Amino acid sequence: MCTNYVAARRRIFEKYYGALPPADDWRDEIYQDYPAPLLRRASDGGREALLATFGMVPKAKASHDAKRYTTMNARVETLGDRPTYRSAWAKQQLCLIPCEAFYEPNYESGKHVRFRIGLASGEPFAVAGLWRAWPKPDGEDVSFTMLTMNADEHPLMRRFHKPGEEKRSVVIVRPEDYEDWLACKSTDEARSFLQLFSSESMAAEEAPKVAPAQ
Repeated sequence: MCTNYVAARRRIFEKYYGALPPADDWRDEIYQDYPAPLLRRASDGGREALLATFGMVPKAKASHDAKRYTTMNARVETLGDRPTYRSAWAKQQLCLIPCEAFYEPNYESGKHVRFRIGLASGEPFAVAGLWRAWPKPDGEDVSFTMLTMNADEHPLMRRFHKPGEEKRSVVIVRPEDYEDWLACKSTDEARSFLQLFSSESMAAEEAPKVAPAQ
């Protein structure tokens, strides 16, 4: 599960993701309802980057009568069953979420310690996601969710979250698979990319939040 991450910076965007960055700026650290860059398949078959809202159903779009739950992550095991995600999944509205790191809680010391997790190489990467559009008179707003899967047996990702809780991990897509992931034509094809990233290629370190200067 991931509810906070570091988005890829503008100056590295084209080099690592093969597309010009969105025109508008975004914050370094992304939380629920923050705008962040994503990559999706363009109408001409190429790759396009745009700013979208983190969370499949942004607070501004949620029904006041609906039960409130977070939609920043979608479980790959139930994509076809959950009303929030099944339409985007069936339509293969797949995206890549450019990241430099993501944060998870660790309790090995007996208390909550925030860890920063990324690639051992230090390079940016992309997380598999789904996007949806919210039509409006002058175009559309776009929101997205990160795909996660069970990580109980993953040497690194099983270290995070509270004892006794199921361990989950975001799905990291290999750079050589970016184009094929975005071009998937069926859910069966898309599922072939949903696998845990090698722990040997990942790194994690303590990253406590820094209190703002007084």
